[in-house]
Amino acid sequence: MLRRSLLGAACAAVSLPAFGQSCAPKVADAELVKPKTLTLSTNPTLPPMQYVNSQGQLVGMRVELGAEIAKRLCLGVEHVRVEFAAMIPGLAARRWDMINTGMFYTEERAKLMYLVRYEEQAISVSVPRGNPKRIARIEDMAGLTVGVEQGGFEFRRTQDIAKALEEKRLRPITIRPFDNFAVSFQALRVGQLDAAISIDSTGKEYDDRGEFTRAISGLYGTPINFGFRSKALAQAVAGVLTEMRADGSLKALLDRYGVKEYEGAFEVVGPG
Repeated sequence: MLRRSLLGAACAAVSLPAFGQSCAPKVADAELVKPKTLTLSTNPTLPPMQYVNSQGQLVGMRVELGAEIAKRLCLGVEHVRVEFAAMIPGLAARRWDMINTGMFYTEERAKLMYLVRYEEQAISVSVPRGNPKRIARIEDMAGLTVGVEQGGFEFRRTQDIAKALEEKRLRPITIRPFDNFAVSFQALRVGQLDAAISIDSTGKEYDDRGEFTRAISGLYGTPINFGFRSKALAQAVAGVLTEMRADGSLKALLDRYGVKEYEGAFEVVGPG
């Protein structure tokens, strides 16, 4: 039942009116799913980066950043809530213009779409409050049941943890894949898991709230990127990020959420 449940209004779209009526859109309609609108896909299960608050509003750092990018491109903004597994197929099918869900950079993904790196993240291991099993390093996870969102970078790194334990001839972990992180943490909350894997920002958020203890952090540090079907749109967004770095607004936003900015140039990488 947990596997099948979704967070609130998943797959629903949230639209905001176009910003700055006096300025002309900086991206041609031919590059967009909807005229004069930047349509973003997001998986709102990772507080404080993207999540649904108690009022049912889509909020978080990446939601704010996506809206600011749209504003600077003189476009309206629409957020589509969807599970991560549908993100890349939906991009190819022109259901949205840009994946904005904290997608980790991999060379495989760079062959499928255009990417712009803008953020640094790593992986955390969250456990029940107080850390009753005294988890402090990967070796301490031997024999545990661990939950993680299926199909993404975190899932593959959890498999790497399992392999590392196997190579050390320690007891294997049992990996339970879930549709999204919210369901994984729900399973941890009701005692169906010993630990849940997420990004550092989310592990810290739950720790700060007093819901779970972040036992391990900083694993497999890797850049986070936006994903695009259109190279022209990717180039325009890279330009906005460069502008935001120059005027200090990007750092101010990331600092407010305790997120590290990508140190390299905001450039487009991808097929061809």
